[in-house]
Amino acid sequence: MNETYVECLIKRKTPTHLKMLKILLVTLTVFFVLVGFLLIPALLFGIAFGVAAYFMHLSTELEYEYLYVDKELTVDKVMAKTKRKRIAVFSLDKMEIVAPVNSWHLDNYKNRNDKTVDYSSREVKQPDTRYVFYYEGRQKVIFEPNEDLIKAMQFVAPRKVFKD
Repeated sequence: MNETYVECLIKRKTPTHLKMLKILLVTLTVFFVLVGFLLIPALLFGIAFGVAAYFMHLSTELEYEYLYVDKELTVDKVMAKTKRKRIAVFSLDKMEIVAPVNSWHLDNYKNRNDKTVDYSSREVKQPDTRYVFYYEGRQKVIFEPNEDLIKAMQFVAPRKVFKD
């Protein structure tokens, strides 16, 4: 059996306002726990802020893992390097086109009103390494694969996958 296996891990950039909110929650947790040694009700607020800070940490420290195995792209969300959750599974047969974000191959798809999902780092680099694919005529997916992943996809579907 001849299977192609490629794995790629991308860290998502955390917005500044979420970093500040996380710092605020940790600060409030410490403050209310210290005050909680004197007043018991303040300790309950400290615990509540601590739980909120934990969940904020899980939701801001995200990585996306792309796993390509035999014409199937799986996207997993890794939260704070402790929890993993499968987000989506895409079949290469149902993809209409795969191309870089600024590719001229996507000109025919610009006026479509598809639901957009972003599984990239949300960071525009020079040169831009993000790719877009349209899935089943209803979804636009932005992701950030490495060269090996694009080569594996292009080997299977050379008329759908473009590198420009």
